[in-house]
Amino acid sequence: MKKMTRILGITIIAAVGLAACGQTSTDHKNHESTGEKKTEQKEMKMNQEVTAPKKMNQGASNDLLTTSLKNVTRLNTNDPLQMAVLTSQTIWPATHKENQPGAIILVPVSEWQLGIASADLIHHPNNGPILFIEKEKVPEMTLKEIKRLNPLGTKDGTQIMVMGDIGASSLEQLKEYKVKQIKETDPAKFAKDVDKEYADITGNYPNSVIIGSSEEEGRLYTTPAVNWISHMPEPLLYTEKNKVPEATIEALKTRKDKANIYVLGPEKIVSKEVEKELSKYGKVTRISGETPTENSVAFAKFKDEKTKFGWGFTKPGHGLSFVSSKTPDLAIAGAPFSHMGKHAPVVLLEEGKASQPVYDFLATIQPKFKDDPTLGPYNHGFLLGSSSDVSFETQGILDERLEIVQESGQGHGGH
Repeated sequence: MKKMTRILGITIIAAVGLAACGQTSTDHKNHESTGEKKTEQKEMKMNQEVTAPKKMNQGASNDLLTTSLKNVTRLNTNDPLQMAVLTSQTIWPATHKENQPGAIILVPVSEWQLGIASADLIHHPNNGPILFIEKEKVPEMTLKEIKRLNPLGTKDGTQIMVMGDIGASSLEQLKEYKVKQIKETDPAKFAKDVDKEYADITGNYPNSVIIGSSEEEGRLYTTPAVNWISHMPEPLLYTEKNKVPEATIEALKTRKDKANIYVLGPEKIVSKEVEKELSKYGKVTRISGETPTENSVAFAKFKDEKTKFGWGFTKPGHGLSFVSSKTPDLAIAGAPFSHMGKHAPVVLLEEGKASQPVYDFLATIQPKFKDDPTLGPYNHGFLLGSSSDVSFETQGILDERLEIVQESGQGHGGH
């Protein structure tokens, strides 16, 4: 009887052991299955992040009551004058001294070379928006915004800085303000004068400079400079494709061969010969992309760790401006979004659409959370243009790609 009991006990133990072993095996399989599923979800999410959506909802833009989304604020106009005012009112509420501008920069709306280069004066200590004017007239919209802002004035009392050679009638409209004017109209000479003006205000020339094309074929490649020079004190100096203007050389010489020279654009826009000529005056680094979109993304990602020049956007938690390649004037108007607030570089959308370089870039900076999305970081976009320039569908894609998501790939449903 004892023998039978002993055998029965061994049998039960063995059975329990086998069951436990079987359970362990099942647990491992379940764990592996869960792990594989999470990995698969993550890979699917990553793949989704770097490609266009497979299927669009055709009725999404019908009967809209808003033009702004949770992650993308749209400034809904394609009129440069109005965009400049919208930007000004967003950045400078002017409700009290602490958020009023120092000096307002007035730029002829048809002179893009002057507009981009003058953005260097947006930065502190001037601290003011670009507003657009015409050669013989200051538009009523611009005058009203100047009055609303009630500029405090700079150290020498300047309230308005006029760029270029405008007519006496325009200056007459500004007679109640203290006005300073940079009259030069040649792009390279004008950029040199802006560089000197900023140095006179701050007491020194910054060592780093951007070199961009002043030619029409290079416009879209030079455009991203407008955001950096409104964000930091480095100026934009101009070049032609195959020749460095004398005014640019003179500006570089003020750095006494210690300039950090950043050429913006590929060799088809700024030649290798120009790069070689520039190297006589300092260290030359080229930031470039083959297309205007790729070029703007390259600049947004670039960072010189030694000089601290460049945005260096390779991780989450940033602001971005988006502008269609069809409406580059809007980028000039929106440059102050780099000066304060989210400090946003501009990404040019090819014909107003998100293309693969944009998807790839946004995938690298999309925020991920482990179990608590309230901890951030967050991205935010400013979309400059009407829905005829950048569609609501494109805005929706950008909004989704800027959204914080769970790192496991489960989306917001996983927390």
